[in-house]
Amino acid sequence: MFGSRRLRGGATLMPEALAWRFSRSSGPGGQSVNTADSRVELSVDLTAIAWTSPAQLERVRERLATRLDDDVLTVAASEHRSQLRNREAALARAQALLDDALAPPPPPRRPTRASRASRQRRAQGEQRRRAVKELRRRPSAG
Repeated sequence: MFGSRRLRGGATLMPEALAWRFSRSSGPGGQSVNTADSRVELSVDLTAIAWTSPAQLERVRERLATRLDDDVLTVAASEHRSQLRNREAALARAQALLDDALAPPPPPRRPTRASRASRQRRAQGEQRRRAVKELRRRPSAG
């Protein structure tokens, strides 16, 4: 169930790269909320992942820089009452984060010019607003 998983670009997320930590959840649970360690914290060591190229690791480091602590990505899940479902949710969330970080960059934006009609509409709107504000002013004494 928690075996190796394929990431985008052919990289493999191995079980050795995962470190699990469990604690009591603050969410729903009724009588079992104070006894079950259902909150899951998953730490993924990026250096233990089988990357297909060093460029993939660099791309992930760059895109997840704010979430990393010494090449370790940490994800928490506590939305379910069972520890198993929280483990599945944390693993799915970590895999989604890594897949999004591995996605190729979008194509560069090609700059375009505003059309003549759009420039005219903008100018007419500015003139209308200017006229409305002119009418709000106090008449000059003269």
